This record gives sequence, C-alpha cells and structure tokens, in this order.
Amino acid sequence: MHTMWKGTISFGLVNIPVKLHAATENKDIKLRQLHEECHSPVEYKKRCPVCDREIESQEIVKAYEYAKNKFVILDEEDLEALKKEQEDKAVEILDFVKLEEIDPIYFERSYYISPNEGGTKAYGLLRKALADTGKIGVAKIIIRSKEQLAIVRVYENTLLMETIHFPDEVRNVQDVPNVPAETELSKKELSTAITLIDQLTEEFEPKKYKDDYRTALLELIEAKRNDEKITTGQERKKPDNVTDLMEALEKSLEKTKGTKKKTTKRKAASAKKKTS
Repeated sequence: MHTMWKGTISFGLVNIPVKLHAATENKDIKLRQLHEECHSPVEYKKRCPVCDREIESQEIVKAYEYAKNKFVILDEEDLEALKKEQEDKAVEILDFVKLEEIDPIYFERSYYISPNEGGTKAYGLLRKALADTGKIGVAKIIIRSKEQLAIVRVYENTLLMETIHFPDEVRNVQDVPNVPAETELSKKELSTAITLIDQLTEEFEPKKYKDDYRTALLELIEAKRNDEKITTGQERKKPDNVTDLMEALEKSLEKTKGTKKKTTKRKAASAKKKTS
C-alpha cells in the first residue's frame, strides 16, 4: 500500500512514528473528450487573454485575489518555506472525544495509519487505549499544503485518521432555501411511515450495496469493444519546416508589398507638393 505521508503522532509525552495510506479510492470511470471529426483527444492549453498567446508553466505565478482584479502575488519560495515549517511539526492529538459527538457532515477522507520504524509498541498502546475508552483523538495535520482537522480512531484493529472539515467550512443550514417549517401530519400518516421504516430496518452490511451505474457502464464499454466499435485518434501532424518556411516567406512578402505601396503613395504625394 502506497505511503502518502510520514510523520509523528503524539499524545501527552508519547510519540508514535507513523505512515499514512489512503483508505479509500475513487472508482469513477473517467471518460475522455474527443474531437467528433477526427476522434483525437481534446487538449486544454493555458493562454493569457491580454498577451494573446499560449504560456508555459514557468511563466505562471500564484496569487490571491483579495478584491476584483486586485492580487497579492505569493512567491513559490515563501509557500515552500511555510509548508515545510508546518509539515515538520508533529501531529499532536489535542483532545479526546466521543465519535457520536461529531456529525457525519464534518467527515471528509479516511487514511489508514501504520507504525513506522520503532513505533510498534506506542502504536499498540494508543490503539488499546482508544478501544478501551471508546474515545477518538482530535488532531491537526498538514496534507498537500493544507492544514486539516482530523480524528484518530480504531477501525478493525487498525488506527484510522479521518480528515474533517473546520466549522467555517460547513455552510450554514439556515441558508438552505424552501425548507418547510413544522408540517401538520395526521397520526395515521406518521404511524404508517414509522411502520414502513421498521419493516425496512436491517443491520448495515456494506458489501450488499453496489454501484449499479458503474457496473452497467463497464458492461456497455466491454460490449462495444467486443463488437469492435472502437476508434483510434489521429496522430498529430509533425510540422513541415519547408512548408512553415514558405508560409513565413509568403506572409513576409505580402507585408512588404503593403508597406511598399504606402511608401510609394507617400513619395508621390510629397513630390507633387514640391512641384506645386
């Protein structure tokens, strides 16, 4: 399993060298966009609208727009130094709370935690202590240049870190439009709804739920491939130096002709003035 972060988790005076591994993966089927005419993949290029030309990565700087069209430019060196300063800090567990006290709206992404060299005993200690108390640890961590609030908990004999949103990242529920206030319901309506919920209530078994759309899409792709309903994108034409040179010469010649005509007209006009 790929290691995506190395560091130290601490609680009190206990330090645990650990590694993080992504606990989940996105299995969305990525579809490419092709040009309908030649079935070649569409390219997206970075272009400056003012200079009216394509620009290279080294010409791009990062900036924060603090007002409309007003920017503060941030040097790459400053960002790297800030990132390094934060990443060098140990991930300290700030508090211990009960899992049920955190609403699921806060949860973002899960990472398995494994002990790094020399961290096995301390890892086992934290795992056992969390399991016995039924608590989870709340901590902060820098992942991909972003400070994250996170919780550390036990999941099937493994420590798991789950990044969670900061409170100001969760939108105010009062802003949701058209939410009805208390509605008048008859006892029979409510009783019927509760009975239906009771009849459909089961223990949660994750394995019984499947992504039907992804399965159907894969089957459609495979069927088309077996029927040889496939296409190959055309290769990009390599630039012909001779053609490019001729085009450049012809354009230059046209520009020169235009300049000569204007110069000739100016000279004729000037000579006419002198004669008169």
